[in-house]
Amino acid sequence: MPNETIFPTIAGTRIRMFRGGQGEQVVFLHGAAGLSVWTPFFQALAERYSVNVPEHPGFGQSDNPSWLNSVANLSMFYLDFLESQNLNDVHLIGNSLGGWIAADLATRNTNRIASLTLIGPAGLKPREPSDDIFRWTYEESIKRLFHDQAIATRMLSQAPTSEQVANLIKNQTTVTRIAANPHLHDPHLALRLHCIKVPTHILWGAQDRVIPASTAALWTEVIPRAKLTIVENAGHLPHAERADVTSNEVKTFLSRAARRFPLTL
Repeated sequence: MPNETIFPTIAGTRIRMFRGGQGEQVVFLHGAAGLSVWTPFFQALAERYSVNVPEHPGFGQSDNPSWLNSVANLSMFYLDFLESQNLNDVHLIGNSLGGWIAADLATRNTNRIASLTLIGPAGLKPREPSDDIFRWTYEESIKRLFHDQAIATRMLSQAPTSEQVANLIKNQTTVTRIAANPHLHDPHLALRLHCIKVPTHILWGAQDRVIPASTAALWTEVIPRAKLTIVENAGHLPHAERADVTSNEVKTFLSRAARRFPLTL
């Protein structure tokens, strides 16, 4: 469990946030599925870091503001978030949609960012064809998230509560509004990624069936000196499916980034 769940108001928008641990600051930006629980991955990071996990505007228990109509809106919101929470030298981590937000933020301003970790990020158009996630049923989307189908089976065996259904609808509506057209990418993002000057780690599940792992090469081609890690036997959520392996890879990278050591690619 997190040390606390708080509801800060940032520029007039109230959000939910999990917080736990002590040490250097980590901010984790979640993906399109939303924020549900404090996971083993967060707990592993909290053994060494102060971990902040905000729930995006438009998701779950956070406000759904009228200004929210693009990923760029969210990246600007999180710049306000870092300032309002007085967070400096932050290790910024994002998965999927959250990775897109984190990358977009880092092209704009890294004054408060010490490092960037992107886990299966959206934002760039894959070279190989990918399915339209907005046409998937709930059952299909759960199955596509994981390489280990036993995890999907366990999740699908539990009927969602009315609150979970409401959050699911809210999350899907927001994702459709900000990321459906063009499909899960910004045609202009690749042109800005060279502006990212902080140590960057691209981490991908080898068996990702949401965004192909081959897309990782697009990120490492344009972000200067980005490190790449492929997690075997993992799908779109390696930090959930292989939490031990992924957390160790992330902590190793963060410790080196904090010491300003040159990255060995």
